[in-house]
Amino acid sequence: MKFKTLFLIVICVLLVLSCKGLKKTVAVSSDDIPVEEPTKTEVLVVQEVSEEPLSQTDVTVRSESVKPVDKNDKTLYAFYVIIGSFRSVDNARQFNTDLVRKGFSPSILENENGLYRISVGGYNVESAARAKIAEIRANYREHRDVWLLVRK
Repeated sequence: MKFKTLFLIVICVLLVLSCKGLKKTVAVSSDDIPVEEPTKTEVLVVQEVSEEPLSQTDVTVRSESVKPVDKNDKTLYAFYVIIGSFRSVDNARQFNTDLVRKGFSPSILENENGLYRISVGGYNVESAARAKIAEIRANYREHRDVWLLVRK
């Protein structure tokens, strides 16, 4: 019995001593840490969407000069409901096709920076555009980031 007790004490002492060795720290100067210069990359930001409905006042508003990509569409509006933005016209057209399948009547606009905006409504009255945004947010959870473009 004494042998077991002595053996357990020795094991405990060895464990304590070995843990103390792990607690040693090394002082490092900030000059010793290599610093890499950031490179230019594009970052995709994914944002969680809350369950709470957004009010009509929680709308992102941007002012841009835009023109329709479709040459047959000559109508310009003061306000556009934007549901998507793309750098590539091919990607914009694919998204446009997907929106038609969902029941939207989208159009592609090009801004002064060469970005393609997908509009799902053009209006001359701001309150009508905001009402469309509220309708989309209520019925299409995946498009809650819809925003208002004010044409310059």
